[in-house]
Amino acid sequence: MSPPVDRRTTLKWMLSAAATLPVLSLAGCDSEPASPGGAASSADPWAAPPDVTADGYGKDADLLKDYKPGDTWPLTFDQAQRATATTLSALILPADEDGPGAVEVGVVDFIDEWISAPYPVQRRDRALVLPGLAWIDAEAKRRFGAGFAALKPAQQTAICDDIRYLPKAKAEHRQAAEFFARYRDLTAGGFCTSPQGRTYLRYVGNTPLPRFDGPPPEVLERVGLG
Repeated sequence: MSPPVDRRTTLKWMLSAAATLPVLSLAGCDSEPASPGGAASSADPWAAPPDVTADGYGKDADLLKDYKPGDTWPLTFDQAQRATATTLSALILPADEDGPGAVEVGVVDFIDEWISAPYPVQRRDRALVLPGLAWIDAEAKRRFGAGFAALKPAQQTAICDDIRYLPKAKAEHRQAAEFFARYRDLTAGGFCTSPQGRTYLRYVGNTPLPRFDGPPPEVLERVGLG
């Protein structure tokens, strides 16, 4: 997996590509939880993780409160899962001379909060992300004798190269490739919606303007209104 040359282009590709990828059905997702604490069984990384424990709808946020991770519902990642998630997010979107990477803007906290939420989309992602992290760590130990976070960058990249593109993944890697596609989407989405990410992408949003002169003449000409 080559490091991105133009991160803005890479981010746009990651956000658009995820919407076109097929969604597979994970084996074991309807089975009983494999082990307590959010971790999948080491014998079967794809065993379904325990479901969330928080209540769902009906709680309005206090718009005057500055919420911190874990304030709204219990978080999920244990130390090992957080280490794997941090390493993978840093590999997908590293910091460089242009600005901070995914880890620096808090994407791991965002993903932990996301998969801990008691809502349908987030619970589906939980059933994919937690087994995926278990698989990538187990695969690292199988290939190189150490957890994913402890590997050398080239070894981490070698594993990700096998799962980085779902349509071309080998049959034995398709579940892991589905996980990687979704995790990459969450990493990019978390980065782009952070204050630092919006600044990096030069996103203006609903910023009040002192004046508005209308569309430039060349734009009007292009759409036939000049």
